[in-house]
Amino acid sequence: MNSVSSQPARAEPSAAHAKVHARHLARAALLYVRQSTQRQVLENQESTRRQYALRERATALGWHRAQIETSDTDLGQSGGSAADRIGFQRLVGEVAMGRVGIVLGLEVSRLARNSTDWHRLLELCALSDTLILDEDGLYDPAQFNDRLART
Repeated sequence: MNSVSSQPARAEPSAAHAKVHARHLARAALLYVRQSTQRQVLENQESTRRQYALRERATALGWHRAQIETSDTDLGQSGGSAADRIGFQRLVGEVAMGRVGIVLGLEVSRLARNSTDWHRLLELCALSDTLILDEDGLYDPAQFNDRLART
């Protein structure tokens, strides 16, 4: 995972801001970037660009750029199983150890296509008080309604 250079955070006025607390901001923001095949990586660069652009959403919510780690080692890897995705395995480990305040992914399907892997990550996020941000919004898996929205 690579950290991005430090710049001041920008404020983003929204209801999502109410879910972000100092305890989240004290931990890393982890951006997970993935596309299923090398062909998609080469031919659908807009998806890759949109995934990397989520870093701006994290800074708008209060994370400093130096806190945003990017995991893109799984570009070109299918999301069918976590077994061959080193980046996803690391993401799960970092969340489980309480080092991550927010997980960023373009959409839930980028994180895990396998429902077992997804539910395990969702449970770990709830237990470790880790938020999830995708292109559609900000979710707190520890909150019942947000958890339902992501299952």
